Amino acid sequence: MGTRPIKKQAPRGDLAGHDTEAPDSLRFPKDFVWGAATSAHQIEGGNTNSDWWDFEHQAGSGCAESSGDACDSYSRWRQDLAVVADIGLTSYRFSLEWSRIEPTEGEWSLAALDHYRRICASCREVGIEPTVTFHHFTNPRWFASQGGWEAPQSPALFARFCEKAGRSLGDLIGRACTVNEPNMVALIGYLLGEFPPGRKDDTEAFVTVTKNLVEAHRRAVEALRAGPGVYPIGLALSMSEVQVVPGGEEFAALAREMMEDIYLRELGGDDFVGVQSYSRTYIGPQGPVDPPRGTRLTAMGYEYWPQAAEAAIRRAATATGRPVIVTENGIATNDDAERVEYVSEALRGVHRCLEDGIDVRGYFYWSLLDNFEWAHGFGPHFGLVSVDRSTFARRPKPSARWFGEVARRRELIPAAQTSSGLRNERRAGPEIRSTVGEESSANAGRQSRPPD
Repeated sequence: MGTRPIKKQAPRGDLAGHDTEAPDSLRFPKDFVWGAATSAHQIEGGNTNSDWWDFEHQAGSGCAESSGDACDSYSRWRQDLAVVADIGLTSYRFSLEWSRIEPTEGEWSLAALDHYRRICASCREVGIEPTVTFHHFTNPRWFASQGGWEAPQSPALFARFCEKAGRSLGDLIGRACTVNEPNMVALIGYLLGEFPPGRKDDTEAFVTVTKNLVEAHRRAVEALRAGPGVYPIGLALSMSEVQVVPGGEEFAALAREMMEDIYLRELGGDDFVGVQSYSRTYIGPQGPVDPPRGTRLTAMGYEYWPQAAEAAIRRAATATGRPVIVTENGIATNDDAERVEYVSEALRGVHRCLEDGIDVRGYFYWSLLDNFEWAHGFGPHFGLVSVDRSTFARRPKPSARWFGEVARRRELIPAAQTSSGLRNERRAGPEIRSTVGEESSANAGRQSRPPD
């Protein structure tokens, strides 16, 4: 599929009629979506029926620790939603845990579906758009035992899951992401060996998994569009700005094809493209290379490069011609002022895209909570909110208040205007204990679920 030129035009769909602001005011459109993101396995705790639970307990996996109780969000999700509402964001992105909903092939947990329905209903009650991700890295054990994403039946099995979950939740969903970073599932699981199934340099499997994930997305879109509910559907793709080292042109082109273009070509019929970008990658003749000595790095070990979000938006918009949402962007740091600095720079890039007429519809910070960062364990702190590892108490950091103020004003506030104490993460705010519509949302979940 060829690319479409990006032209200056009025925003489409749910952004029509936006007010416009002077370019130098760094104001954002009236209906621009401001959100924070999480994923089920990283925050819920006790997801013992997934391939990731097995992997993190496997000797030699390289995982720093087990997810264990994570942030106990399966029980404390109302506190998480209260934080989102208290901060002042307009959307909450969370994922469904497939291994809870379909614990054995073809056997469905109505209790798990009701659980996620209550989350969606409670979001609606407090005016927050539920952005639901149907797959965020984890698979049920039974699915993995059949070969996981290598198996020819994997796209059909995932589409069946989306159909079932969509029928239960669709009338409440505000926006849907089918698969989170399918390119990372293939790359890290089959070439790097740091995700399940832990294989290294298995190029044949990588190619097979990539093709199956592309097909799984297509089938999932069809299943979700069958209803109930009408809501935007897209894919959340990991994208990295590429810096080519002399001699690395051929490898860089191959990497772009297998990591991004093979997906982007299939998204022209979607309602939006979700882009997730944190840094840039240096590529030489033999593949990725370390950044130059002295480069500023984040706690994750990659380059501090907030401009990556802008590059991803521009590339995705040009390749697909579709509206773009930044479904993840953020930084792991213990310096909260650095978090504000990074996000400020990223949002300046988003604003430049809007000024150039690119249809950018929202920005989700990763992550709402300090959570389980896969093989890295609980060490990296991406969260706007700290979570006490002993009590699970949630305490918004100063960066959360700053980001919420940006969202409420729809205007980028310079870091200099934030409250003092940003450089000390331990000066986070009071614990969030409030609940959100517990009884009414429980009733909404149990009484209004559409028939299967």
